Amino acid sequence: MTDFRGKYGKHALITGASSGIGAEFAEQLAAAGLDLVLVARRKDRLEALASRLRAVHGISAEVIALDLATEGAVAELVRRTGQLDVGLVVASAGVLTTGPFLGNDFAAEAELLRVNLMVPAEMAHVFGQHFVTRGHGALILLSSVVGFGPVPYSANYGAVKGYIASLGQALHYELKGSGVDVLVLAPGLTQTEGADNAPGIDFGRMPGKAMPPGPVVSAALRGLGRKSLVIPGAGNKAQDFLGKYLTPRRAQTAMSGIIVSRALRDAPGPGETMKTA
Repeated sequence: MTDFRGKYGKHALITGASSGIGAEFAEQLAAAGLDLVLVARRKDRLEALASRLRAVHGISAEVIALDLATEGAVAELVRRTGQLDVGLVVASAGVLTTGPFLGNDFAAEAELLRVNLMVPAEMAHVFGQHFVTRGHGALILLSSVVGFGPVPYSANYGAVKGYIASLGQALHYELKGSGVDVLVLAPGLTQTEGADNAPGIDFGRMPGKAMPPGPVVSAALRGLGRKSLVIPGAGNKAQDFLGKYLTPRRAQTAMSGIIVSRALRDAPGPGETMKTA
């Protein structure tokens, strides 16, 4: 594995670290010898994870219990990490809404925009500037295969993931030669607590097999510094290829709508979103 500590800095900052893909990034980066800053809403989860990783890997782990939907959350992260040598930022926190867009409470859709789009963009801007100034660092932004085409009944979520994919790949190009690496991770369905408990949708009704988070994160870390985009899993790569080259956009939208509609159950109540951390 790459010497991330030597290449980027001593600390990795991970949002959405209390479960799922974020927690797996914490596991693998701790095993690689990086000290951690773990960020999520659930302090008890973060403390338990931090304690175990300190004991197993001999690293330091700071915990920041923070709701990224609140105004000024990124500024608070910057303030609380200002004295640390943060060199790798993983923006993996997110929320999910499902069901017909017009049937959802717009407050929930606005929260999705804040957490899944504005926060990662602000983190990329703030930490990216810092990394460029000092000449080294890395950003990992979490997109999804659903970001590569319209997805009815998950319209806002898919659109935001498309934004993140576009932003991250563009930044990868813009920052070439600066010493700053940018990677977009775009997984498909992944075995996580969040997916199991998602309101409004039963991912078990979706076609294909969910990937464990371990291989998803391993693929991202192998690609960091080498690629702009990582799509883990042969099935997800095939889906991307078909959508990009062989399936007209109209047909792609219709197929996505049929697949997602069959997985829907009772829609989330007003203002309800699935938070992944």
